Amino acid sequence: MNRLTRTMTVLSVSGALLATSACVTNPETGNRRISNTALGTIGGVLGGYLLGDVVGGRSDRTAKILGAGIGGLAGAAVGRYMDQQEAELRRETAGTGVEVIRQGDDLVLRMPSGITFAYNRYDVQPQFQSTLNEVASTLAQYQQTYIDVLGHTDSSGSYEYNQGLSERRAQSVASYLASRGVNRARMATRGFGETQLLVNPEQTEADRAANRRVEIRVVPLRTQG
Repeated sequence: MNRLTRTMTVLSVSGALLATSACVTNPETGNRRISNTALGTIGGVLGGYLLGDVVGGRSDRTAKILGAGIGGLAGAAVGRYMDQQEAELRRETAGTGVEVIRQGDDLVLRMPSGITFAYNRYDVQPQFQSTLNEVASTLAQYQQTYIDVLGHTDSSGSYEYNQGLSERRAQSVASYLASRGVNRARMATRGFGETQLLVNPEQTEADRAANRRVEIRVVPLRTQG
């Protein structure tokens, strides 16, 4: 299902949620699991749902976050909340090789694989764990966000191998964050393989190194209004 189709599905489901007075059906699994008491809250976080779940590729993440008792942000509070989180993440990653990028109210932590993983492996290198511990501490403290962990490779090797490696590396980082206290309900992983190259075409090893990365995208959980 492409992103446009998924977005239209979410909009259709949101209308059904507001109209029903009983449980609702998850459009992907067919399971009826969200009670009427959650309808108002789910309607309120629809904006965050579109930004977080569609980006992260997990259509039931909003319901899980709500079930964990985490509320959303509204109005000017969104920017202030993300400003504070950005400042802490920049302080914690200074001099480590991790880039902190601001995109509107979203944050992206870009981690080159050379400092995160050994060649052709997907377990987090011991020397990078202290930095990731600090990142996890901040992400655990600022709970009102979605966390998308996204893996990328260069274009060397087969498409299938690169896709699998990107998925395993994203999953490895997410598992590490979870082991350090970040709520699993907030996280989703996706591997992009070689489909989102930062440098294209690749002509040097530096180009290929720039494309090998894991990104942590932090998206605020919004309420309407």
